[in-house]
Amino acid sequence: MTGQEFVYRQPRNAVEVDRLLFAAWTDPLSGYGWDGDQHWTADLVRSWWHERSRLREWATSLHIAWSANSDEIYRELSAGLNDLLAYLDGELETDLRVYLYWLHERRSPDLNEVLPRL
Repeated sequence: MTGQEFVYRQPRNAVEVDRLLFAAWTDPLSGYGWDGDQHWTADLVRSWWHERSRLREWATSLHIAWSANSDEIYRELSAGLNDLLAYLDGELETDLRVYLYWLHERRSPDLNEVLPRL
């Protein structure tokens, strides 16, 4: 295997929150952090968004290689990469715009509020 696990989107329901918390609590290397707001700025989020093609290239390359592997673990990892690629093309933009709002206002936006642009 290569690489490390990472959280590519916020959990969407209680089951996903539970799974994420379990992974964090059982991680022997303490690699999960709750400190993203201390490191991310609006400029960094926008810069990352404009360079997301690097993530797409990496995920696509591994997805192709791992989906062709006969080992079931690699095929499962490939499915996870496929989920990541779908997220890049789907909900990520809105999630990042909500995060930009959070970084500026320190609260979640109401439904009728205009989100910042990426």
